[in-house]
Amino acid sequence: MSIISDAVSIPASWIQMESSTISEYEYDFQSELCERKIYFARSFTTVLYSLVLFLSLMGNSLVFWVLVKYENLESLTNIFILNLCLSDLIFSCLLPVWISAQFHKWLLGDFLCKLLNLIFSISLYSSIFFLTIMTIHRYLSVVSPISTLGIHSLRCRVLVITSVWAVSILSSIPEAIFHKVIDSQCSYSELHGLLASVYQHNIFFLLSMGIILFCYIQILRTLFRSKSRQRHRTVRLIFTIVVAYFLSWAPYNLILFLETLYKTKVMLQTCKSRQQLDMANLISRNLAFSHCCFNPVLYVFVGVKFRRHLKSLLQQVRLCWQKTSSPVPPSYSPGAFTYEGPSFY
Repeated sequence: MSIISDAVSIPASWIQMESSTISEYEYDFQSELCERKIYFARSFTTVLYSLVLFLSLMGNSLVFWVLVKYENLESLTNIFILNLCLSDLIFSCLLPVWISAQFHKWLLGDFLCKLLNLIFSISLYSSIFFLTIMTIHRYLSVVSPISTLGIHSLRCRVLVITSVWAVSILSSIPEAIFHKVIDSQCSYSELHGLLASVYQHNIFFLLSMGIILFCYIQILRTLFRSKSRQRHRTVRLIFTIVVAYFLSWAPYNLILFLETLYKTKVMLQTCKSRQQLDMANLISRNLAFSHCCFNPVLYVFVGVKFRRHLKSLLQQVRLCWQKTSSPVPPSYSPGAFTYEGPSFY
């Protein structure tokens, strides 16, 4: 999957003109219209990525801080959420590089072209893997609770987290190998590198979605048979997670696959189809890259315990502000924060 090149490039078909069949006036008009499209695409992507960066940094940092300070990190679920936040933070922190590259040529050299693509891909794959492994853990906890008794040891937690990051790094190595600076742009040096990257990402996506759907179907069947009062809230949470994950990444993976068909000339190559494919790529990529700021809402913000932590945190900040601005210190209860269980769920 193309990372930097997809994130910063403006579709070339928007600036291709058939000058032999149109007049000079029509050419100038279409050139001006094309320039407007390019300017709008750049401006929209810049505003969107800036907003995603702000929301992701604020949301994931807050989740990260609450987990470390107030929650039990012996819980495997909390460890997964912590690493998922880290993946999203890495993903979003590189967005300014793509924003800058839209308006300037690639000035960071060949080494950083490879390194940043490697880091970007690691954050992407680790997010997918942690989501999948967290779903498997939730499936085992609901459907077969006894089978999870031995996986909460420190050795097991370290092994699982290390394995996920190791697989993410190994899966991202091709991004560093096949990327280089060409014509002042950081992009794939060879077509087979692009094809290998897209097919690998599609395979991982389909495998993860298959595992997630299977696990959630079994979870829902178990919950519907139970008499838990929290059943409907849990069902809504699970449904939201699946739908948001699928809607964010499925269109982008489909468009990437269609682009490989176009580049290998399997798909009919026409100007109109190229323009439609470029526009679909732009929209689906922006939606997929925005997913890093959705995760705090989907995994934590809907949790009752996190809302309690957040409310207590805001109250503490307000009391501290009043204490510094008032000569008489307000009453404060040191037991405002208490541990209430193993995870946000």
